[in-house]
Amino acid sequence: MPKLLFHEFELPLKHVFAISRGSIAVQPTLVVELTDGARHGFGEATTNAYYGATLAGMRASLEAVRHRIEAAADVEPSQFWSQVASHLEHDSFAQCALDQAAWDLWGKQQGVPLHSLWGLNVDDAPQSSFTIGIDAIDVMVAKLHEAPGWPSYKIKLGGTNDLDVIRELRRHTTVPFRVDANCGWTVDEAIDKSRALVELNVEFIEQPLPANDWSGAHRLFVESALPIIADESCRREADVERCHGAFHGINIKLVKCGGLTPARRMIDRARTLGLRTMLGCMTESTVGISAVAQLLPLVDYADVDGAALLARDIASGVQVDRGLCYFPNAKGSGVCLLEAQ
Repeated sequence: MPKLLFHEFELPLKHVFAISRGSIAVQPTLVVELTDGARHGFGEATTNAYYGATLAGMRASLEAVRHRIEAAADVEPSQFWSQVASHLEHDSFAQCALDQAAWDLWGKQQGVPLHSLWGLNVDDAPQSSFTIGIDAIDVMVAKLHEAPGWPSYKIKLGGTNDLDVIRELRRHTTVPFRVDANCGWTVDEAIDKSRALVELNVEFIEQPLPANDWSGAHRLFVESALPIIADESCRREADVERCHGAFHGINIKLVKCGGLTPARRMIDRARTLGLRTMLGCMTESTVGISAVAQLLPLVDYADVDGAALLARDIASGVQVDRGLCYFPNAKGSGVCLLEAQ
């Protein structure tokens, strides 16, 4: 019978990372391990104040259903998710880490990488953007030069000088930008800025409005000069339907929706509705990045640079370098934990 284990880490960042809601220099994260004794599956969820995710909370959620997890963890992961999901629906972050670990272990038990298990070709994976957090403009320019060669850059906005930031960064590269305001704009502000940003080779705007501003989202959907991608407004599977007609696409993050199992269903539904799809990440280690990378051949855009922002990683697995994802010749998600705590 598989056993459930926890590992807590503090991930140091190369630079202080700031968005419209705040900043961090160190990212606490929880790695969940499922082991059958011979093989080890790993999954990850970071803490997040906006979503109320804490290390203690995630561990408590999982401890409360440990008996169910250890009794059911030897079944196929989508069935396992269904058996345990109703007991963890209040905590998608814990649910995500557990689901990732279950799939990693399952792939290792089956002797194949997850993407192969799902019939996916990693050559079809879109290249990832690189994220530059909010800072003084000269510091953002320095960060851009520190990470050359990426096919696109996601620029965090939501300050008082957003257009000045993009205009100055544009002087230093010709590659496309994607901008993310993390709920920091009003609808009028977003409409006005979209008209300026379209002239600055910006591909799309991610979550400019507060997550619950659906009337504003419907207006922006019609009046924006650029596509609008939902992030905070698209957490769970039911949100995909709601985003239809309010956004041009959705950013799926595993911690928001509860793992790989629901993420695959969200991608399928979004495609049916004609929504563009992106897979994103938090500032997480190679554990989480290796899991989400398995789904990349299914989507239009990738933003999976979380581990590239770290000063020190805790695992080996899928590596993201200048936008390209390098998949190891390994089973499951390909994760090997380098240190345990």
